[in-house]
Formats: sequence, C-alpha cells, structure tokens
Amino acid sequence: MRILILGGTGFTGPFQVAYAVQRGHQVTVFNRGKRQTELPAGVEHLQGDRVTGDLASLKGKRWDVVIDVPTAIPRWVRDVGEVLAGAADRFVFTSTISVYGDPKGPPDETAPVEQWTKPGDPMEIRQFTAANIEDYGALKALSEREAEKWFPAKTTIIRPGLIVGPRDDIDRFTYWVTRIDRGGEVLCPGNPTDPAQVIDARDLAEWTIRMAEAGTPGVFNATGPRARMSIAELLYGIRAASSGDNMVRFTWVNAEFLAAQKVEPWSDMPLWLPPGNPSAPISEIRVGKAIAAGLTYRPLATTARETIEWFKTLSEARRTKLRAGLAPEREVEVLAAWHARPGAGR
Repeated sequence: MRILILGGTGFTGPFQVAYAVQRGHQVTVFNRGKRQTELPAGVEHLQGDRVTGDLASLKGKRWDVVIDVPTAIPRWVRDVGEVLAGAADRFVFTSTISVYGDPKGPPDETAPVEQWTKPGDPMEIRQFTAANIEDYGALKALSEREAEKWFPAKTTIIRPGLIVGPRDDIDRFTYWVTRIDRGGEVLCPGNPTDPAQVIDARDLAEWTIRMAEAGTPGVFNATGPRARMSIAELLYGIRAASSGDNMVRFTWVNAEFLAAQKVEPWSDMPLWLPPGNPSAPISEIRVGKAIAAGLTYRPLATTARETIEWFKTLSEARRTKLRAGLAPEREVEVLAAWHARPGAGR
C-alpha cells in the first residue's frame, strides 16, 4: 500500500514507519522536519507545518491510507481533510482514552466522550499548549468527529492508553523501571490489587499498521495487557526483568497516607489511580474489541528490559531529570514518615 504518516518522528511514529517498510509498503511521512530521525531507505519525506496550515507538499498526490499520529487539534484534521478527502481511501486517527474524561465505570468504545463546554470556537485553536492541556480529551473527541466527517465510514479511530517503552519522553513507566533497577526500598502506592494498564509503543504501532492494511473502520480502545493487571503485578514484573540491585524491597503505602503527604497519584506515583479517584476507571479500559481485531502484546519483561537498556543510552543530563515520579530525596522523606507513624511495625 501507499501509506502517508502524518508525524512519524516522535514516539510511536518511527516504529510505524519501520514496521510498514518491513511489510513492503511505500511510506511517506509529513512533518516539520524539526525532529527528523534517520528514515529507512525508500521513505519519502514531505515537509510542512499543520500549525501554520502549510500543507502544500501534500497536494496533488494520492495514498491508500493516511495515519494521523500527533493530532490533538480538530483544526489540523479539518485542514488535512480538505486536502486529502479525495486523495486517500482511508484515514486512521490516533486518539486517546482521555476522550472518556472521568467515566462512571470501565469504558468500552460506546462510553460517552468529553464535550467542549468552554466559550469560543475550538476550531480556532491552532496549537496544543499548556494553556489548553485540561481540554485534551474534549479536543481529541472533536478531532475524531472531524476525521469521520471527512472520511465517512472509512475512518479507524484508535484510542490508546498510556504508551510505554523505548523512546518514551514522559517517563511514567520509565520512572518505575529506573527506580526498581536502582534497588533499595521502593515506595509503592495504594493497595497492591489496584489496577494498572499500559501498552508498548511497538505493539501499538505495529497493530496500527495491520489495521491500516485491514481497512477496518470503527473505534477501538488500545491498551493492555490482555487481562486485568494489578499495580503489584506491574511492579513485580518490572523487578523480575531488572538487572539492578537484587535487594529491592517494596513498601506499600496506603492512599490516605500518600494524600496526607501530598504525594499525587499518576504524577508522583505514575500509572496509579486510587479507588475513588474520578479518573480511576481509565485504568480498567475494555479492550476486547481490539484484541478480536488482532491487537497483540509482547511480554511485560521485554518492555521493561528494553526500556532500561534504551534509557541508559541517553545523556546523563536526561537520565538525572525524570519527567514523572518522586525525586529520590522526597521518596526517602515519605518512607521515613511512613515508618515513623504511630503503631508502625507493631
């Protein structure tokens, strides 16, 4: 097939490009060229800018399928739709489980999505910034609608959960991999049975290409693993794959104590949302539809091992400034407070 990948140089994009080439497809990537990685031989690179609306390099060409990787702005989908609606047969849009907002229960693909409730026309937003980060779910939901508008009955919408593995630049999974690899006493959040979900970027990227091949329209949640996973299973699975200190000790600290210590779920304690948190059901996304459509998962141990191997190749400056999780000195403080509480150890 002739595949156009909008983006292609971030987290999942390079994996999509490599896998599509491996399977014999003709691949074109379109992006600003600011983070251009070394592309496989034969991949065409078109340069432009969706922020400014510079799509000239897309005009006058044709593809079998378009895969939109980075969009969080409905205007971007509209602009591309105006250019490509008659120049491509199908459209695959990478959305997010954040479209569900704070669901009432574990959502499947039919659950209600976020609605735009703010003043002003969201189609006037040109760029996703910190100023509209709280609107992420609503903007993605609007972007989904734009995709379906321009490619009716020919759109595949993929809603990933937390994407992890090599190339991750938000560090939520990487925090746990590096922390456990460092060894010693590890502060672990809440109840060991609390749920957690992640998907390896390569599993997501490769399945996205296979969905493009199949041409199956519709909406699909895409996270993992196949069956329910607890936060303890996640962390013990990472420990089993670690090559670090064998004296790792997990200390489970309850949600109430963490809240009193101002330790935040998801940011300070990545991948964890306590029961009662309005967003907690997004840790139990239903993925049966995607599995039936061919989504597969590599072992957690493989993801953990290859993530730490990749992370150790980065610069020292990058490795010492994780973008999620507790700083080491803060973890020590919270653990000391936990052990010093009245009745501890009795």
